[in-house]
Amino acid sequence: MYVAFSGGEAVGFYALVGGGLELEHLWVLPAWIGTGLGRTLFEHAMRRAAELGASLVRIESDPNAEGFYRRMGARRVGENVYELEGRERVLPVMVVEPPKTR
Repeated sequence: MYVAFSGGEAVGFYALVGGGLELEHLWVLPAWIGTGLGRTLFEHAMRRAAELGASLVRIESDPNAEGFYRRMGARRVGENVYELEGRERVLPVMVVEPPKTR
């Protein structure tokens, strides 16, 4: 897990988990959306995934974040359906290739 701080306050974070590597979390505070922090965290996560030898990183995305991940180069490969409080919730499943390491 990596955390971004500004003025001593945590303003965003991400977590890579598992042997096959999954970007399980990538969040920024609402005030930081649109500042480039999400892109910075995502690019850092992909470099880290490449260092760890991942050829693909899996992302189970919040539906509202799918556009962001598409802009970052991820592609949708499926979806997971859950029931939450009696309602169906569909989460896009995406993959992205981290940059090749030298």
